[in-house]
Amino acid sequence: MNSTWVILGATSSMARAFARQLSERGEGVILAGRDMNDLQATASDCTLRGAPVAKAMAFDARKPETFQAILDVMADQDGALNAAVFVGSMPEQADIDADPSMIDGVIQDSFTGPATFLQALAPMMEDRDCGTVIGVGSVAGDRGRIGNYVYGAAKAGFHTYLSGLRNRLNRSGGHVMTVKPGFVDTSMTWGLEGMFLVASPDEIATSLLKGVKKKTNVLYTPFFWRYIMRIIKSIPEPLFKKLSV
Repeated sequence: MNSTWVILGATSSMARAFARQLSERGEGVILAGRDMNDLQATASDCTLRGAPVAKAMAFDARKPETFQAILDVMADQDGALNAAVFVGSMPEQADIDADPSMIDGVIQDSFTGPATFLQALAPMMEDRDCGTVIGVGSVAGDRGRIGNYVYGAAKAGFHTYLSGLRNRLNRSGGHVMTVKPGFVDTSMTWGLEGMFLVASPDEIATSLLKGVKKKTNVLYTPFFWRYIMRIIKSIPEPLFKKLSV
């Protein structure tokens, strides 16, 4: 069966690595984001790697008016319709503390914008009785931490949304995988203090495809983050309040 993926936030290094691997498997890619020059370059690369469809399209999680054109293109594709969400923003928590108006943008980028798009795509997937959604959240959504609790709250909301969407699409043969990456070598994490065991975008992309094949529900990647977060979530609140994690 033919398969086409819409990749939201396709200018991120993880998304580019994922698009390359999809193209080498002969799957189509609709690359959606804000930097059209970057997207066009990735689309050309994906075509050379074997993607039957490789199209760059404008997408902004804060501008719902950019969604419909992408949905229309997806509706015209044959076979399975899939989505991978890499979009999100993570300003410094200190900057948000100084300017709380930034919260709305973080939530739109990391939760409500992607969720609104997926909500519109879901009926098309149900009509075809198949399809996969990959929602890239974060280990930051597992527990509110002093260093990034607004970003963590947005991702926690996205995790809950994906859980409900998984329940819905499962009834029509679809699948939703929630991804919780740890530290990844991306522009978003460049220069952050306290980084350790940093994974490459290619390693993350490979783990995503393996997770899709296994129909994994929640994927921590690299795998050891499942155990790190289990420890962090188990710390009693009175003690957790005293820690800088």
